[in-house]
Amino acid sequence: MMIVAVVNTKGGSGKTTVATHLAAHFAQRGLVTGLADLDRQQSASGWLARRPYTLPAIHAVDLESGKPPKTLDRLVVDAPAALKRKAVAEVVETADVLVIPVLPSVFDEDGTRRFLDHIADLKPVKKGKRDICFVANRVRLRSRAAERLEAFLKDLDYPVMARLRDTLTYANLATEGQALFDVSGARLEDHRRDWRPLLDYLDNCG
Repeated sequence: MMIVAVVNTKGGSGKTTVATHLAAHFAQRGLVTGLADLDRQQSASGWLARRPYTLPAIHAVDLESGKPPKTLDRLVVDAPAALKRKAVAEVVETADVLVIPVLPSVFDEDGTRRFLDHIADLKPVKKGKRDICFVANRVRLRSRAAERLEAFLKDLDYPVMARLRDTLTYANLATEGQALFDVSGARLEDHRRDWRPLLDYLDNCG
């Protein structure tokens, strides 16, 4: 089982959108997929409750009650913001891959720096035993904010594996418990293409 943790101690970075989309992608590939919602707002759990039964199943996993089922091929963890240092260490210790969403704002840059400081001295990270990547989220292409975010991420130690455009499509799909990978048609193909580098990266991790 591969565990993918979507994490950033800065709130509002779009962790739930990324987590639910990754879970939907894995499920659409035919992998037995679990989704663990550690956030107090339980947004990922709400999305899962709204998910149509006709779509590939994603299993709700309660990590607070014990270890995830061994039958899972993939487990996506939607980690909460404002994690304490001990909780950050637990997430890093458990996960195989850390996906870090970042918004184009100076507040997100500062919060992401603090999170990277938190994990820098943890043994799995220091020894290079965790795959780590960034997702530039809610990006307006060719905007000054997007350029600033690119410059910020370029100076960090981990790759940017997706640049997701700023669009209401994600919010609209979330109301139906769906992700881009659950709907067909050419209209959203550009949006799905935004995810391809990240999905390829995850498929080659481990």
